[in-house]
Amino acid sequence: MKKFFLATTVIIATLITNCVVAQDSTKSLTISGSVDAYYRYNFADNVDYINNFTSFTNSQNSFELGMASVRADASAMSGKVTATVDLGFGRRAEEFSYNDGVSDQGENGFFTLANIKQLYITYAPSTKVKFTMGKFGTHVGYELLDAPLNRNYSMAYMFTNGPFFHTGLKMDITAGPVGFMLGIANYTDQSTSTIPTKSLLGQISGASSNGKIKAFFNYVGSYGSKSLSIPGGLKSLSQYDLVVTAVVTSKFNIGFNGTIQDRKTGITATSGSWKGAALYLNVDPSATVGLTLRSEYIGDKKMIYFNSFNPTGSMTVGTKSIFANTLSLNYKVGPFTLIPELRIESGQSAIYAKNNGTASKSTATALLAALYKF
Repeated sequence: MKKFFLATTVIIATLITNCVVAQDSTKSLTISGSVDAYYRYNFADNVDYINNFTSFTNSQNSFELGMASVRADASAMSGKVTATVDLGFGRRAEEFSYNDGVSDQGENGFFTLANIKQLYITYAPSTKVKFTMGKFGTHVGYELLDAPLNRNYSMAYMFTNGPFFHTGLKMDITAGPVGFMLGIANYTDQSTSTIPTKSLLGQISGASSNGKIKAFFNYVGSYGSKSLSIPGGLKSLSQYDLVVTAVVTSKFNIGFNGTIQDRKTGITATSGSWKGAALYLNVDPSATVGLTLRSEYIGDKKMIYFNSFNPTGSMTVGTKSIFANTLSLNYKVGPFTLIPELRIESGQSAIYAKNNGTASKSTATALLAALYKF
């Protein structure tokens, strides 16, 4: 009998060990990251007004550090459970998490949160359903925070004036080429919040049978704030967004982003909306050379959002529209990418400054960026 129990114990222990080993064999940890730096020169060369109104390139005639990024992706149970921590250091990361920082400067007091670009855990109870909780980059828009993930180095107006990230819980459901996402999060761009109003997240996505055309309809909205706790004393803030990508040939693809942001009944902020659209033409004549032309239009007829330009230093003006064209060359050598870029933009009003301090309706900027991805 003792021999029987001993043999049984050995068998059970062996089975448990084999099970544990089998589970451990599915675990993985991937480390990746990137670094980037750039030089920007606006041809007006006005030291007091650099003619830049989009994110991450707020400099003039200066070599600048972009961001050092380190990301760890852990996976277990054949991908059923994952965890991601994505850290960023530099001005790009600080501008991205602009609500995190020293409390006496208007931020939330948790300055270390500014270094956490993303931190989330996922659980997939099935191959078609996945839950994500934590801080994650927004689903709204075409462009992304990390420079190596974009073909233009300077950012679009729609990126700058839309949401950057969300901290909350979302559920993704896939059914063949169709996908659905629904979530709830803190108010936009807040890692931690005492504001009772939350943001509703949504996305519907689809693709053609050959996968060459993909479309994403995105939504984020905060509404029903009886206490007017949304910044600006708003009752609601909603954004509707469409992204379409199309692969035309192996060397040519197109991207499109259209968005509408609407706000209602503010104490200090006026009700209204702005609209934007951008077309991305991407050409890759070889594996080492790529060209991207981004043409973006922003419309704000009532000058609700784009109303605080001050090119002369004496009077604040607004503009009903902005048209910006950016041509970027991507030269790639292994993990290294060099991006020379020319950006020309114009406004319906004189929102830019000339070298002599007078106002202008247009401006031009050259930029050179260096990126390394690992």
